[in-house]
Amino acid sequence: MSDPQPRNTGAHFVYLELKRQILDLELKPGTRVYEPAMATALGVSRTPLREAIRRLISESLLEQQATGGVLVPALDAKVIAELYDVRAALESLMAREACARATDQDIENLEGILERNAAMVGFADEAMKYGVTLHATIASIAGNSWAQRFHQQIGSQVERYRYFTNNSAERREEALANHRLLVAALADKDPDRAAKIAFDHVIGARDETLRMISCKGIDAE
Repeated sequence: MSDPQPRNTGAHFVYLELKRQILDLELKPGTRVYEPAMATALGVSRTPLREAIRRLISESLLEQQATGGVLVPALDAKVIAELYDVRAALESLMAREACARATDQDIENLEGILERNAAMVGFADEAMKYGVTLHATIASIAGNSWAQRFHQQIGSQVERYRYFTNNSAERREEALANHRLLVAALADKDPDRAAKIAFDHVIGARDETLRMISCKGIDAE
């Protein structure tokens, strides 16, 4: 019996590869995506490519122009700052609420994530994975469904900028230290301290993102 999902599988492969190229800056901000050339480069037909492009446009990782062209969006310093500011407020809120709800088992789970984060801090992708897992776990503990929903939406946007905050070994060590402080505040049931640590952690990521963009000479309007 033939595979019933070859088309979807092809589109998903193209989506993952294009997303990787955007996030790794192989496709630089402002680059136009030419369908024929991209389809040839990826060894696929234009049908799965178009499906992947539509999905990336819906995630704001590609931008549809009025002329019909598709671009990798430019980096906009104001948009980046606003995005991180909103995320900082959400992380702070969820850290505060998680203090009231975290069980001993929750703290044990968070400490386990910290251990794995520490073991992989030398590897950018793995360190990022455990950092994301830690924040998602805290969001789950907080149990605020609206905050979780907005946090997930913003997370897909922030992912574009993790290249700038996660490639530096120093920044990864700093993030790990912040995570340790945050979990300790949750364990101590100290909502004010947890909220401040979470807020300052995200603002630090914002400032590092803008600094790295400037240092690398990548235009941010």
